[in-house]
Amino acid sequence: MDSIPKATPMLDALERPIHDLRISVTDRCNFRCVYCMPKHVFGPDYQFLKRSELLSYEEIERIASVFVDLGVRKLRLTGGEPLIRKDIERLIAKLAGIEGVQDLSLTTNGSLLTPKKAEQLYRAGLRRVTISLDALDGETFKSMNGVDFAPEPVLKAIDIAAVAGLSPVKINMVVKRGVNDNAVLSAAEYFKGSGHIIRFIEYMDVGNSNKWQADEVISAAQIRDIIEKKYSITPASPDYHGEVAQRWRYRDGSGEIGIIASVSQPFCGSCTRARLSADGSLYTCLFASSGHDIRALIRSGATDDELSTAIKGIWSARTDRYSEIRASQSVEIPKIEMSYIGG
Repeated sequence: MDSIPKATPMLDALERPIHDLRISVTDRCNFRCVYCMPKHVFGPDYQFLKRSELLSYEEIERIASVFVDLGVRKLRLTGGEPLIRKDIERLIAKLAGIEGVQDLSLTTNGSLLTPKKAEQLYRAGLRRVTISLDALDGETFKSMNGVDFAPEPVLKAIDIAAVAGLSPVKINMVVKRGVNDNAVLSAAEYFKGSGHIIRFIEYMDVGNSNKWQADEVISAAQIRDIIEKKYSITPASPDYHGEVAQRWRYRDGSGEIGIIASVSQPFCGSCTRARLSADGSLYTCLFASSGHDIRALIRSGATDDELSTAIKGIWSARTDRYSEIRASQSVEIPKIEMSYIGG
C-alpha cells in the first residue's frame, strides 16, 4: 500500500473532506445482536440479498479505486459478518494493491477467525482487525449476541489475530443499559496492559429494528466514570482528523481505551466517512434513510470518469448531521439497518 497522496480530498456541502470508505461485503451474519440484527426481525424467514445482487469483488475494487482517486485513504471491510463472504482474502488482495490506500482493516465478530483464515488475511495485505465483544461473561454475552455464542472463542480470535500480525487489535463493545453496562469495568480490566484497545460505544439508534430508546443509553461520561472509579485515565489526542473514538490513556502507562459518543457528543462536524452497502448503494451517513445506486451505474456500462463524476456529485451535496439534530426530530424517520451498511 502506497502512502503518497494521489488527490486533494473532495469536500461536502459543509466542507468536510472524504477520507474513509466502509465497504459492506454481505448483509448476512451468524449473530443476532440486539442492537443490530435482533432475532425477532431477522428470523429464519428473513430474506437476505441474492448472490446476484451483491457487488462482485471486481466491482468493489473498481469503486474503491475511484474513491481513492477522490481522496479516500482508509478502507474498512464490514458486513453483516464479512468473514461469511467466500474467499474474502481475494478482495483484500485487490484492495491492498490500490495505490494510495494507507489503511485497510476489517471488522468481525471473531467467530470465524481461525489461525488459517487470519494468516490468509495477513498474506493478502490486511493489517488490522476490529473484533466485536460485548461482554466477557457468558450469560451477558449470549444475551447480547442472540445466538447463545460463548465469549471464549472470540477471546481466542483476538489472540489469533495478534499472532498473525493483525494488531493492535481493537475490540468494540456496545453498551446498553440494563443488559451489559455491568460488564464495562471487567472488560476494561481484561484488556488493560494487553496491547489491545477496547472501545466502548454508546448504544445508537441505527436503523429501526432495535427499537432504540434514549433511556437505554449509557453515555460516554458515565462509561468514563465507571472506569475512573478504579483507574486513573487521561485524554489522548486523536490519531487523525475525524477519528470517531475519544482516546483515553491509563496514567500508569498500561495502554488506552476508546469511547465512541455518537449520541451524547455528536461528531458530525468532523465526519469523513462514506459507506457502500453489499448491493452497491452509497450512503453518506450511518443514519441515512436512502442511498445512491452505484451498482446500477457500473452494470449499465459507466466509465470510471462517469462513476467519479457521480460520486463527486453525491458527496458535494452531502449535508448529513443526524446525530447533531437527533433531539429535534419530532417523528421517527426510517433509517437503513446497521447490518446493511456495516456500522
